[in-house]
Amino acid sequence: MLPVDTRLLADPAAVAAEACRLISAAAAEAIAQRRIFRLVLAGGTTPGWIYQRLATTVQQWGAWEIFWGDERCLPADDPGRNSRMAQTCWLDHVAIPAAQIHPIPAELGAAEAAAQYSAMIRNKQPFDLVLLGIGEDGHTASLFPGRKAQTGAVIAVHDAPKPPAERVSLNFATLRACRQQLVIVTGSEKAAALAAWQHGQNLPIAQAVRRDACLLLDALR
Repeated sequence: MLPVDTRLLADPAAVAAEACRLISAAAAEAIAQRRIFRLVLAGGTTPGWIYQRLATTVQQWGAWEIFWGDERCLPADDPGRNSRMAQTCWLDHVAIPAAQIHPIPAELGAAEAAAQYSAMIRNKQPFDLVLLGIGEDGHTASLFPGRKAQTGAVIAVHDAPKPPAERVSLNFATLRACRQQLVIVTGSEKAAALAAWQHGQNLPIAQAVRRDACLLLDALR
């Protein structure tokens, strides 16, 4: 079943604007209560639009701490990296301290990167907000359908069905270990996966998302 808080918006731009507003509100609340805002990022086109919008906002950037939900095992400066995309369109343009930005070191290989990132996030949970997307097959982060379940907070992925096959991902329980989740779905190509999720198919997105998440959808489907 889809989360209770499911919001239908006019188009991807409206989804990005609403996501930016919700992230900003979550940041203000977390900083007021705990003096830190811990955000887990997603990769993909729509999150990229969100990050571009965030770069234009005024925030207490010094209190933000950034993590990633998954990463591809590519060189650190490869444009296919999720971390590189976020750096280019957002993080390079705001004053978040470098020590508070934590890319997954996937250039070290999936197993080593998973071990290092698991140790790094051990004392960082619960995250304040986890941002998730969904693929056409119902995957989220780098958790794909039909794969054997793995244990551990962060897992090495060796058989992703699209390149690169080697990836690193936060596991289902880790993605759920947060105060809030924000799920972004745009584009007609996601409609089949969304319908399967809504009708109870045990897709990775269904295993990762909490019922109290906020799901933002666009109407172009």
